[in-house]
Amino acid sequence: MTALVLSLTGAALVLAVLAWVPRSSGSTLEIVISGLMLACLAAVGVLLLAGHGVSGWPERWWNVLLLLAGALAVTGGGPLTTSVMALADRGNTRAQSTQKAGEVLRGGALIGALERMAIYASLVAGWPEGIAVVLAIKGLARYPELRSPDQPASVTPQAVAERFIIGTFSSVLWAVACAGLLRSH
Repeated sequence: MTALVLSLTGAALVLAVLAWVPRSSGSTLEIVISGLMLACLAAVGVLLLAGHGVSGWPERWWNVLLLLAGALAVTGGGPLTTSVMALADRGNTRAQSTQKAGEVLRGGALIGALERMAIYASLVAGWPEGIAVVLAIKGLARYPELRSPDQPASVTPQAVAERFIIGTFSSVLWAVACAGLLRSH
């Protein structure tokens, strides 16, 4: 079971890295890769729930899972969040799109990666309060951009707020799911 869990986690990480290959944002291939990555993570979760989690694992294999899941939390969250936003944008006009709102909320990919790293680390370290700290810092730092009257006319304030909320929720949920793999039962 350990080998299967590590293999599926590694496969999800490979898919996450492949999803970073430049292509049009929200492309069907990016959404499919994100779906496969999510399926691998779900399969690992089911395997761990069906067994005894990671309790009883030799320390070296637990450490491998710790590193794989951490790398997956950071790299996989970006493509997954982009895919979720692309799905949310279907049927929206250009001014309402979360993609256009990215021009207002610059640096989102880097901020998201750091956010996922901090959330993953705080959960693995047994400090779930770290999630509140990370989200408070992000909310306070982004507040001026979310409330700025100087936003370009080409994007609606609702699209900017929607991008912030969808991006944050997707990113946080992904990091929490990756950290959840290491919980023992």
